[in-house]
Amino acid sequence: MSADVELHFDRVRTKGSHDDLRLRIDSYEHRCDSYYFALDDSPIVPGGLGSKLSRLLEQWILQIDSLRDGGGTAYLPYDFSDQCTAWLRVTSNDGQVAVVQAGWSPIEGWRIYPSDYLSEAPAVTEFDPITGAQIKCSLIGLSARIDANRATLEATGP
Repeated sequence: MSADVELHFDRVRTKGSHDDLRLRIDSYEHRCDSYYFALDDSPIVPGGLGSKLSRLLEQWILQIDSLRDGGGTAYLPYDFSDQCTAWLRVTSNDGQVAVVQAGWSPIEGWRIYPSDYLSEAPAVTEFDPITGAQIKCSLIGLSARIDANRATLEATGP
């Protein structure tokens, strides 16, 4: 079911904290750092980077699944930088089909714990979309794709 959703978030290296994560959405690719995950000392997710990335995607799934109750918009962070953050904006009008668009917000990465970003997601009011980084898919397929990515990330360990 998730094979047709062109969204992938993965680790490209298991050592280092720079350019070690990759988001692919259709033909667009973005490299980012796991640095802020290493700084996340929240007791919510003990363990290594694989567990922390898994927790991030668990929150994505919660937000995606909440859209199936009639639609709406959700923001899912994937890149945390000193002066901005990158997010996926997921919009559904009917609770079945979604448009997923990558883009930037001026919210600083240091303000957010990746393991518990849900309270910060509603603060995304400024969103600058990235041209060519958009897909349309079912919410069920999107949730399944994210869950598959979550399991793969968790298995990467520390």
